[in-house]
Amino acid sequence: MAELVGNLLVAQSGGPTCAINASLAGVIREAGKHECIEEIYGGLNGILGILQENLIDLNDEKSRTIEGLKHTPAAALGTCRYKIDFKRKPAQAAKDMDRLFEVFQAHNIRYFFYTGGNDSQDTSHKIHEDAVRRGYDLRVIGVPKTIDNDLPFTDSCPGYGSVVKHNATVVMEVGIDVGSMATDDGSCCIIEVMGRSAGWIAGGTVLAKRGNPAAAPHIVLLPEIRYDMEALLAKIKEVVEAYRYCVMVVGEGLKDQEGKEIGADVTRLDSFGHPVLAGAAEKLKEHVQGRLNTKTRTVILGYAQRAAGHSASLTDIDNAFACGEAAVRAAVDGQSGFMVKIVRSLREDGTMAWSTGLHPLAEVANVEHFVPRDWVSEDGFMPNEKFIEYVRPLVEGEVKVPMDGGLPKYVTLEKSPVERKLPPRA
Repeated sequence: MAELVGNLLVAQSGGPTCAINASLAGVIREAGKHECIEEIYGGLNGILGILQENLIDLNDEKSRTIEGLKHTPAAALGTCRYKIDFKRKPAQAAKDMDRLFEVFQAHNIRYFFYTGGNDSQDTSHKIHEDAVRRGYDLRVIGVPKTIDNDLPFTDSCPGYGSVVKHNATVVMEVGIDVGSMATDDGSCCIIEVMGRSAGWIAGGTVLAKRGNPAAAPHIVLLPEIRYDMEALLAKIKEVVEAYRYCVMVVGEGLKDQEGKEIGADVTRLDSFGHPVLAGAAEKLKEHVQGRLNTKTRTVILGYAQRAAGHSASLTDIDNAFACGEAAVRAAVDGQSGFMVKIVRSLREDGTMAWSTGLHPLAEVANVEHFVPRDWVSEDGFMPNEKFIEYVRPLVEGEVKVPMDGGLPKYVTLEKSPVERKLPPRA
């Protein structure tokens, strides 16, 4: 494969995580080792910023800032939920793609890396295909990211191990708190976590139990399973009678027997046309408090769960960084149209070994990976040992975050702008 000389562009997309910047650091560090990569640019706010020619020069960033990205949460380059949508908006999508390649050509972009989840991998796939069709020399590699952990073909997604580590800790601590206040009157606490269609995040909180049936969480509800309200209320009543309190974790996309998301607000749609999720926990609270006459409180973890850099998993951060490095190496070696994937293997001494591989973007784009049914108890109320065996290694290790005045010391990029060469986007 002939050496391709030119500039590199990296961008971030979708919901942030506390590991997404570790992948960015991996891309930047590895890119600096290859003479064929002349300039290293960042696209601000994902594909939307690139369309507006909002690029920054990452070569201008201080070395300690790049190193600090490994423990800094949120998207350092900024992110977006903009989609080049050929299905619903073909004319606009065609214009977007023309503009995108105008930007690539104007800045001699020959290496493009897009970090994100399902929709982002679809965007990477479309760009790769269009580059081939246009005869434009461009190597495109998708870098996985999503706390939802629903990308297929990779062992796990960077960001997932950290959100589980944080959420399981919160569930454990809330459980201790609620349990200390438990009286014969009984109480229920419903903790809502992210994960629209896949229950990986909710399921991971099972680690808080540490094998103790009396410990929280007592019930875990996944979006993959349609729940019968009568059976659920009976289960809550059973738990309260046994322990005087019940801590329940629920994925935000929880579905009823008809397959409807109980927390969906169909009057409001997000940028991808999905109904806005307005609170599954609150809907459940209405049933529990009304039907069982049990004092019920809700906890919505929201953005805090994906921004908790102070409790990140070292395994997760290391894997995220490795994905960034692997993406650059693959592109320099001549690969394009692939997503980096994480691979786990077991060493002879029983410890876990992590590595990376590649998988075709065509098979990844817009495909969701769900929790297997046999990883959940028969009644659907608790992940089983198979889930625990899978998720436990992903939360191992602690990230040593520098502190300043007793609080985490995170970094921000200088964001030196790259001079625009094109007229403003129409």
